[in-house]
Amino acid sequence: MIDFAAIEDNRLLVDGLRAWAGTLPDMRLARVAASVDELLESGGGSPDVVLLNPLLRAEPDPAINVRRLIDAGNRVLVIDGSPESSMVARSLAAGAHGYLTRDHDTAALAATMRSIVAGGNAWSPGPTRAPGRRGPGRPPLSEREHRVLMAYVSGLTLDSAARSLGISPETARTYLKRVKAKYRRAGHAVYTKLDLAQQVRADCSRGTCP
Repeated sequence: MIDFAAIEDNRLLVDGLRAWAGTLPDMRLARVAASVDELLESGGGSPDVVLLNPLLRAEPDPAINVRRLIDAGNRVLVIDGSPESSMVARSLAAGAHGYLTRDHDTAALAATMRSIVAGGNAWSPGPTRAPGRRGPGRPPLSEREHRVLMAYVSGLTLDSAARSLGISPETARTYLKRVKAKYRRAGHAVYTKLDLAQQVRADCSRGTCP
């Protein structure tokens, strides 16, 4: 059973989460709080994962909120409804274990939570990212290259990443080779999965998340 908490100050969304969790045999909404302070002061140990609205009215700095939760021993999944594409960069730089935009369905939410609880990371920026956006020192990636990269560094195998994107493993491998080649031409020595993950984290810490 996965016990999760939600930090959300929109009561309609909380009611929806509670109803959804009641349909799943392996998940339970254990706690709800309107702020990070409220959750941390409630006691009762850490849930398996905390769903965090990054744009809380009482505590509007998402990086601080993510960092406080992680420092308290929590796994954090940011659920973002904002169109601001830099939000994923700020969340990743702060150390969040996952990021999911609200245009994803509840099946994606459940899969992401299970991945995080199993020790993985899951990043699904989705359409909040503008294709072709880039920053200093980071090469431009196509939309498909970006999706393969983010799925791969989230902890999936290349075959699993390909299945999640609806493409063949060989096609995913081709896109990944292009990503590595582009990074190397930009002066970044990326050869392994760890190299790519570290490079994505470095890019996001500079506000130039892929």
